[in-house]
Amino acid sequence: MSIPKLSIFFVVDPPKYQDMGCFLAASIRTQFAEDVDLIGYCPAETIGDMNPYAMAIFKKLNVDVRPIETAGVFDPPYPHGNKMVAAMQPRRTAYSAFMDSDMLFIAPNTSDEMIKPGHVSVAPATSMLWSGQDIWDHIYAACDMPLPEERIWLSRQKRKPLMPYFNAGLIVFPEGPVTDKGETFVEVWMSLAQIIDKVDLIKKRPYLDQMSLPLAIRAAGLDWNILPEEQHYILGGQLRGKPLPEDKDIKMIHYRNTKVLKEVNMLRKAKGMLEQHMGERRFDKIDAEKILADD
Repeated sequence: MSIPKLSIFFVVDPPKYQDMGCFLAASIRTQFAEDVDLIGYCPAETIGDMNPYAMAIFKKLNVDVRPIETAGVFDPPYPHGNKMVAAMQPRRTAYSAFMDSDMLFIAPNTSDEMIKPGHVSVAPATSMLWSGQDIWDHIYAACDMPLPEERIWLSRQKRKPLMPYFNAGLIVFPEGPVTDKGETFVEVWMSLAQIIDKVDLIKKRPYLDQMSLPLAIRAAGLDWNILPEEQHYILGGQLRGKPLPEDKDIKMIHYRNTKVLKEVNMLRKAKGMLEQHMGERRFDKIDAEKILADD
């Protein structure tokens, strides 16, 4: 049996991320014709709290639920950093994609649309209203790195292009060593994040994962591949309450909470994709005991 090209992994910490992860997994199995490895990571201290219906859904959808040790990685604790701990874990595929749990594929997709060799595929952040651009001088100086010459358009901030700054909710990266020292991309990312975390900067939390990401891509000897908005369409914000645009072939939406998902009539679609695989639209109707007992 051949190994898939791509692993897609996400956090399934109960209860919120657990339930969102169920919808995400169902959408991946619906919209990807190819085989991809699906992995749900959960902090070791909460994995025992996962609901049986979620474990049944993950079993049926062939999602490998794995514990991660998050204690002591960041001081004080940094829950947003759980994605980085998850990214550090071993996987068998050549590429991996971290996805926030509050994401949903709504149209057919392929791994080739998300992967670009020698690059980390990312989506621009919507904005950077939490700080001025001068903060980047301090961030790059802390890591002894030069400022990049490139500027990018943030997805919802169009006055002028700004320093490269990406949404850390979707990151597609090569596995295995990428530097001359034999470091992986995620090892570089974690190392730089911990360096920046020691610097006296405002707003390090919760933005540490995002502020370290562009530096990690370059320090790892890679470049960024900016995905089209169709691969990462963010709901909410200034688009709150507006329907999905009909002139875009949107593959994946980032919805933040189920209320926003319902406003664009996509909660119905999420439940429909779950029903396609589980035979039920509602979590409380799933016969978890039977599914978990089946070999």
